[in-house]
Amino acid sequence: MFGLLKALRQKRRIKRLERETAEETFSRYYARNSWGDRESASGKGSNLAVTAALRAALPGVFARFGVKSLLDVPCGDFNWMSRVDMAGIDYTGGDIVPALIADNTKRHGSDRVRFTVINLMKTPLPHADMIFTRDCLVHLSLADASAAVSNIRKSGATYLMATNFPSTAANADILTGQWRPLDLCKPPFNFPEPLHVVDEKFVNASGQHSDKCMGIWTIADLPEPTSAPEAK
Repeated sequence: MFGLLKALRQKRRIKRLERETAEETFSRYYARNSWGDRESASGKGSNLAVTAALRAALPGVFARFGVKSLLDVPCGDFNWMSRVDMAGIDYTGGDIVPALIADNTKRHGSDRVRFTVINLMKTPLPHADMIFTRDCLVHLSLADASAAVSNIRKSGATYLMATNFPSTAANADILTGQWRPLDLCKPPFNFPEPLHVVDEKFVNASGQHSDKCMGIWTIADLPEPTSAPEAK
């Protein structure tokens, strides 16, 4: 009986994702705290404990690559990024959820920290030395992720720093709003080897995905995805 109820709930979740836009899905997640985390509305991956290694590494990354302006999309609730030393950097946080952007602006907005609504698959991106895209493409269908990469390529930004799982055998498709690991160096993205890698030192509760890292690429070197259908 329990198994049947679980299957029915899963079927309802899939049908809902199939009819929602990406904005509707992630706005619903934010409004309901669907990630179920007490510290961050963006989920456990945005906890201070989970991001400790990355937070420690980022100031050195910014210095090494001469980053003076950063576009962080999706920025989530700015829980952990607010603890990163970004002295001398103009920060723009973008997210597809309007309510989240309004909340971030009230709590964290300043002359050098600003937030704006961005759909990474469609919105023309503001100029930045680096586009920082953590835990984003892994939640998008291959069509939407490909559209996001195409949009990033048009941005005029110099570098992309994005989540990567290099041990992934092949990139599976999902519905936008679900999750799976991606290796951006495999189809349909076919990125070159990254210029630099930051190990997130992450292992999930099942002991999996210890290969999670943030890779850095020169955007001008990124190929167009082999398939970039219309995004949500």
